[in-house]
Amino acid sequence: MKTKFLFAALILLIAGACSSGMLGKKVKEPFRGNAYESNNRFFRATGKGESSQDNIARGKADIEAKSQLAGQVSTTMKQVADQYLGQTENERAADVADKFQSLVRQTMNTNMADLRKIGEQKFYNEKEKKYTVFIAYEIKKNAMFRFMKKQAKTDQTIDERQMKIIDEILDRQIKETEEDN
Repeated sequence: MKTKFLFAALILLIAGACSSGMLGKKVKEPFRGNAYESNNRFFRATGKGESSQDNIARGKADIEAKSQLAGQVSTTMKQVADQYLGQTENERAADVADKFQSLVRQTMNTNMADLRKIGEQKFYNEKEKKYTVFIAYEIKKNAMFRFMKKQAKTDQTIDERQMKIIDEILDRQIKETEEDN
C-alpha cells in the first residue's frame, strides 16, 4: 500500500513539476474568441498557414479561412432549404430547394459578398526558418443574402414561381439578421 502511495505521489510531483503539463504547453493563437466567431449578424472564419515562404503561408491561411466561410454559408443555406421543405406541402418543394442549393453553390464559387479581412498576423520562426500566417475574415449575413437575391434574378434556370419562393426565403433570413442588431 505504501509503495502505491509513493508511486502516485511521485507521478503527481513529476506532473506538477512540468510547467506545460502532460498535454504540452497551452498556446494562444491570434484571432480566437467571440470577436472571431460567427454570430447572428456575421459569418466569421480564421485560417492558419505555414511555409518556408511567406506568400505561400499567407495563401494557405487565406484558403483555409475562405473554405470555412463557404462551409458555414452552405450549411446555413442547407438548413434554410431543409426548413422550407419541412414547412411546405408543395409537391415541387424539393425542386425549389435544389434550385436554392444550386444558387448557394454558384454564389460561393463566384464571389463571397461583402468579404472583409478583419485581421492578419505573420510570424517567422528563425530556428525552423518557417512563416506562420493567421487570417480572419467576416461576411455580413444580410449582405450575403442580398447578393444571393441578385444572383437568383440572373439565373436563367429559376422560373418566376421559384424566384418568388427563393425571395421569400432570403427576405426572411435578411429580416432575422436585422432584428438581432
